[in-house]
Amino acid sequence: MTFHGTSERHTFTIYSSSAEVVAGSAAWLGRGLSCVCAQRRESDARPSFDLTPAQEECLQTLQNRIDIAYDNSIPEHQEALRALWNVAFPEEELRGLISEQWKEMGWQGKDPSTDFRGGGFISLENLLFFARNFPKSFQDLLRKQEGDRSLWEYPFAVAGVNITFMLIQMLDLEAVKPRTLVGATFLKFLAENDSAFDLLYCITFKLMDREWLAMHASYMDFNTVMKATRRQLEKELLMEDISRLEELPSYDLLDQ
Repeated sequence: MTFHGTSERHTFTIYSSSAEVVAGSAAWLGRGLSCVCAQRRESDARPSFDLTPAQEECLQTLQNRIDIAYDNSIPEHQEALRALWNVAFPEEELRGLISEQWKEMGWQGKDPSTDFRGGGFISLENLLFFARNFPKSFQDLLRKQEGDRSLWEYPFAVAGVNITFMLIQMLDLEAVKPRTLVGATFLKFLAENDSAFDLLYCITFKLMDREWLAMHASYMDFNTVMKATRRQLEKELLMEDISRLEELPSYDLLDQ
């Protein structure tokens, strides 16, 4: 994980108490490992929620996106990565898909594809959606322009991949049917808006940063911040009289 201080760059990895990699490591980003903020026992009994045909179709479409691995040999993936750079740093020309410049966005090294390898193409799509639809919020987080920041900040891009993973787990999106109430609730939003996952990602990123600032967090607090973010997000998704994601209290954190 690459963190930016006031005068130098430090690279290291955050671990949970169980020694599982939580953030900033390509190993953690591999499928099958659980973020500490979303751990559960496979033996836990869960209810199953019936879906409408429309919800089934929307879930399948989203699952198809989740299953697409990032492949730097695919032109579409290369173009998406270049597009991310261009919207993030329009004033600076990218010298190559492998470049030390990527560390300035908060990737672990000079080749972001190593971080996307586990996160999948959807984590890149999430970042692009955020940058294009909420450019001010995206830039504020990328450049750490709001609040009294820590000396050692979370790396923007790697945090973004962590958020994608956390949402997939929290919403139980790889199951045939949702087995949690929050997952079933989300599918109602998804059936009304096929960009609901991307929009929820943007809301979550801003919510996470708000929690980070409120807790006066530094890099070793990242796991705690993610847990608090998940708790708040679940609480809001289950609020009564919420029919669209735009009605979530945390949606108001986003600036166009």
